[in-house]
Amino acid sequence: MFTGIVRELGRVVAFDGSHLRVAAPETAPQVAIGDSVAIAGVCLTVVANGGGELSFDAVPETMSRTSLGRLGPGDGVNVEPALRAGDPMGGHVMQGHVDGVGNVRSVGAEGDGRRIWFDVPAGLLRYCVEKGSIAVDGVSLTVASLDGDSFSVALIPHTLTVTTLGELQPGREVNLEVDVLAKYVERLLNRD
Repeated sequence: MFTGIVRELGRVVAFDGSHLRVAAPETAPQVAIGDSVAIAGVCLTVVANGGGELSFDAVPETMSRTSLGRLGPGDGVNVEPALRAGDPMGGHVMQGHVDGVGNVRSVGAEGDGRRIWFDVPAGLLRYCVEKGSIAVDGVSLTVASLDGDSFSVALIPHTLTVTTLGELQPGREVNLEVDVLAKYVERLLNRD
């Protein structure tokens, strides 16, 4: 389980489409082989840990449902180790199970921050509510507004600095995870 509070901005060292190596010197000493770490919002299992770098395997299922395939050496990634009992819950409950890949529609200045609109895959927008939670590339955010097929977020300067969201440009793919509680409520209400 994760909260969407990014603990470190890591850098991709190497990625061949199935084996991902990330420089994460702050996170690496905290985790062991077999632990879960969210990379760009995707829950991955640590398979090697050494020299401040973490390695992960990405199976075809992961690649088909996420935007990890766009990553290359030097790219920044949001890194969050799994929540431990007693850790503060600063964001919202997240699983690292990506629901879909969205696209940045537009990025605009808004005061000292930015407003970013994301186009959402069909079927996901029903889980989004204004002032509700959503995860974008592993960052816990608040939905600022909605239209027919997209949502926007209003980002503060701190978030733009300590996550990859400050680098977003129109057309960029992002991993989206909607609020898991909304999915469970829907499932319970539609049991038949």
